[in-house]
Amino acid sequence: MALGFVQRIKEFFTGHKDVNSGTRIVINCEKLENRVALLENGVLEEYSVERVGTTHLVGSIYKGRIKNIEQGLKAMFIDIGLEKNAFLHFWDAIPAALDAGMEEINRGGSGKKKKAITAKDIPDLYPVGSEILVQVTKGPVGNKGPRVTTNISLAGRLLVLMPLNDSCGISRKIDDPKERLRLRRIIEKLSLPEGMGVILRTEASGKRARHIIRDLSILVEQWKDIAERRDTQKAPVCCFEEPDVFERTVRDFLTEDLDEIVCDDQAVVQRMKELVAPISRRAQRRINYFPGPGSLFEKYHIQRQIDSAFYRQVWLRCGGYIVIDQTEALISIDVNTGRNKGAGNNVDKVILDTNMEAAAEVARQLRLRNMGGLVVVDFIDMKGRKDQQAVYKAMIDHTQRDKAKTQILPISQFGLMEMTRQRLHESLSDAMYEECPHCKGHGQIKTPLTMSVELQRRLSSIMSRLPEHDRDVLVVIHPDVMQRLRTSDDQILVELERKYQARMTFRTDPNYTREQFLIANAKTGDEIK
Repeated sequence: MALGFVQRIKEFFTGHKDVNSGTRIVINCEKLENRVALLENGVLEEYSVERVGTTHLVGSIYKGRIKNIEQGLKAMFIDIGLEKNAFLHFWDAIPAALDAGMEEINRGGSGKKKKAITAKDIPDLYPVGSEILVQVTKGPVGNKGPRVTTNISLAGRLLVLMPLNDSCGISRKIDDPKERLRLRRIIEKLSLPEGMGVILRTEASGKRARHIIRDLSILVEQWKDIAERRDTQKAPVCCFEEPDVFERTVRDFLTEDLDEIVCDDQAVVQRMKELVAPISRRAQRRINYFPGPGSLFEKYHIQRQIDSAFYRQVWLRCGGYIVIDQTEALISIDVNTGRNKGAGNNVDKVILDTNMEAAAEVARQLRLRNMGGLVVVDFIDMKGRKDQQAVYKAMIDHTQRDKAKTQILPISQFGLMEMTRQRLHESLSDAMYEECPHCKGHGQIKTPLTMSVELQRRLSSIMSRLPEHDRDVLVVIHPDVMQRLRTSDDQILVELERKYQARMTFRTDPNYTREQFLIANAKTGDEIK
């Protein structure tokens, strides 16, 4: 407490805050992209990039047309106006019950039972050619189109409105019984339109009823606009586009735990203050403009941390490290002790400490890189079941803050922990990198020795097919391969010429990749396949 007071006094007299303390969102605005970084005590915890002019798919609502139904997949493909049709599973077409992460609240009603709808009913309810309102839950990844659901929801700062579902609930992250009771009473008194439901978000804790009612009225008006577009326009059409990165930042991150939002664009700062003004005047004071000089991301030491997010190997503070490999099927993460030898001879403690720190870093890296799907973590082998349970619990604790849903299994007898992380968007590396035209995604290139062997094979094959009087060839290769031929394999080539009574001329081209070569007729220049 005393340290915090001293820090505030220091900030008052110096006029600036310690860049390495507290929770802070840093927004960098540029001509082509906007970047948002979440820092906790100077450590980058979450990072997102939004290219200027891109469509915000996840969360957007479309009126689409059913193109075809695949009974084997139990799914429908919906034309929502994008390049690829959206994927709608039968189960996502059934009006959803309350989310598993919420507690249902009964607001009373007529008590009439609704007819249960099952997956078998979907093809009859939604025949090919019919129109349907859907919301994107997962953006397109690779060759797959976006995934959608009919369970529409609109997120506000304090609550989520479900316009087609009359269930109500409270976030389970609000664990104070008295506060839950207070919020339950507020929900019971809400004047909700017929057939609509709400879920109070964690940020609703401690908020007055009038703040919740105001948030609800904003979302109801938003839904009226969506319903009007749905009823007046032909499919496919976008009825609601998810807000841009600035509005989402205010909506999702400007909580009581956040100390500051700092941005280097005056117009964006003003816009965010206007967005939050109807909800909280006090929150406006936490949105600040950075005029420079210098780069905002360098001031807060973010760029260096972003660069390290793409490294395959990530070092831990204890001296250990993790190795992250992303494949088509899964993400594999290996944990190693590295330089961590510990203070004494207690090997078990060194292993446990390394694994515990690795669990925290794995959870952070998955958020930071926005990696989703199946994840397998190969922890260092632990003898005691108690230590394994401690690492398992640590992983659960560290993923609690993740907005993407995660499921984690205990460490198996092989020392592996399996987990899944919801994939909402493409990963950071997929968004910013493309396949290398040289290695085709392998991440490796062939050695000069390997290329020498392959070249000799190709030459031998070509020479055996050419007429004896026309074995005068030109070979164009990379300088590295030429160096190998000159220093180590020259005699082999001489023997090859003698064997086929041929004449071979070699030339280098630095524009060639190491794995690229050309064999052509020396007289005409035509390539020989």
